[in-house]
Amino acid sequence: MVNPEIPSWRKTVQSEIVAVTVYADRALVTRRGVVDLTGIEQELVITSLPETLETESVRVSGTGTVEVRLLGVSSDRIYTTEPVAERVAHLTRQIEQLEAEKRHLQAQVDALALQSSFIAGLREKTEEPFAQSLSRKNLSLSETLDFLNFLGSQYSEYAIASEECKTQQQELDKELQLLWASLQKIQTPHPKESFSLVVGVEVAGEGEFELELSYLVNCARWTPLYDLRFSTTSDIVHLSYLAEITQSTGEDWIGANLTLSTAKPGLGTLPPKLEPWYIDAPRPQMLRQRQLVAQRPLLPPIPEQAAPAAKADWQEEDEVAQDNFIPAETITAEVSKEGNVVTFKLTGGSNIPSDGAPHKTTIFNDNYPCSFDYVAMPRLVSFAYLQANVKNSSNGATLLPGKANIFRDNVFIGTSQLENIAPGQEFKLNLGIDEGLKIERDLVERLVDKRLISNQRRTTYSYRLLITNLIDKEVKLEVTEQLPVSRNEQIKVRLSRSNPQIQLGEMGILEWRLTLPPQERREIYYQFNVEHPPELMVVGLDI
Repeated sequence: MVNPEIPSWRKTVQSEIVAVTVYADRALVTRRGVVDLTGIEQELVITSLPETLETESVRVSGTGTVEVRLLGVSSDRIYTTEPVAERVAHLTRQIEQLEAEKRHLQAQVDALALQSSFIAGLREKTEEPFAQSLSRKNLSLSETLDFLNFLGSQYSEYAIASEECKTQQQELDKELQLLWASLQKIQTPHPKESFSLVVGVEVAGEGEFELELSYLVNCARWTPLYDLRFSTTSDIVHLSYLAEITQSTGEDWIGANLTLSTAKPGLGTLPPKLEPWYIDAPRPQMLRQRQLVAQRPLLPPIPEQAAPAAKADWQEEDEVAQDNFIPAETITAEVSKEGNVVTFKLTGGSNIPSDGAPHKTTIFNDNYPCSFDYVAMPRLVSFAYLQANVKNSSNGATLLPGKANIFRDNVFIGTSQLENIAPGQEFKLNLGIDEGLKIERDLVERLVDKRLISNQRRTTYSYRLLITNLIDKEVKLEVTEQLPVSRNEQIKVRLSRSNPQIQLGEMGILEWRLTLPPQERREIYYQFNVEHPPELMVVGLDI
């Protein structure tokens, strides 16, 4: 069927996208098109607008060399078909590449699982010989602890690497899910839906007229990302504020002026946390399960962030060679603020295709003065965690909640999460472990009194912490230990000694704040008693 000729009083306007403002869940698109008018036109038509368009949001304006009155806007749904073979082939190639990466990661996970199984098997096979050697005094307590630390550290290393691989697999699964959804959508035999907008006009004569059209579309969003780079030799954290833009609106944003807004027209690696350490008298079902629980391997928890990696020789050679190159300039955004709404206007034209894939762009870079301190929980992890205390500039931009990649001396060490940070607000950055602080924790005494005191059996536990500062500057360290917390009124737990002296906090928490000069070694000692009737069995007191 041949389409009828377009009447002379209706004229199609060829338009292009010139500006886009992206919000958290949608985008405002601005189009412009120039048309030559003869004076008899009654309607101007803009075709092939996406189905994600919100028709009630459409606004029109314009300027020209002839007087034009804009009478109103209406919309029509258009159904067309289009060839999809080339798009299908492109998506298929992307899917095959990501699936190959996923298979490679799975192979790494399987290898790490095999290594972990070997370590677990080694523990089971050596458990009885070690017990016999200890009873015969063929092995010292320090030798036993060294072997246990070896098992724990190896198991932790394999577990950390396995978790990193699984995290990457999850990210690949998200990308594959989007690609499969796109592939299924274009392979499904249905006509493509689009909008055509009709603008009623009254034209006073001949001349050129530029029509401007704006409308909201769904399936578009942006989320903040951050790169945090620091060195403990300086008191500066360099923050790169990035934006990850995703859109599948049905139209590509090519060469458009891009603005990111925090407005909502449709309406923001931590150290391990100590849980209370409970002890209690056994219940009948607990007695039945006690033997099974005792057989489970006791391994240290897995820290979420990996330790910094050392630079290889070839990296240092490359750095020297690159001194002769001119570094590329990173385009940043112009930041403005109106009330609580912050906008980031990117300089230069941006190209964001409608492919549902994330596209990253830099908003701005800035240096933040900071101070460093450390926190440690030796009962859980034999490392200290580095933290930076930072203050956002009072005239700076709001930092929205988002994922932060952390780099130490340009080496990636892990990820963290930033909360909503207002201008002038102080905040902490968790920067992962620092092996420059060596922490040793030893049970130096476990003594059961042979005589009863007030018809109570008393068991005394003594711990010693040795902390060595191997960093070439003074550091501040907060050390947190804990005592067991009784859930039974017949079981009493008391802190009997501590050096340095400290008050027992809530839920059995002990906290020391230390200042360690370079190369200094500091000792912390504490002792506690557990008292209970001799006929009462205490469970949960695994040391």
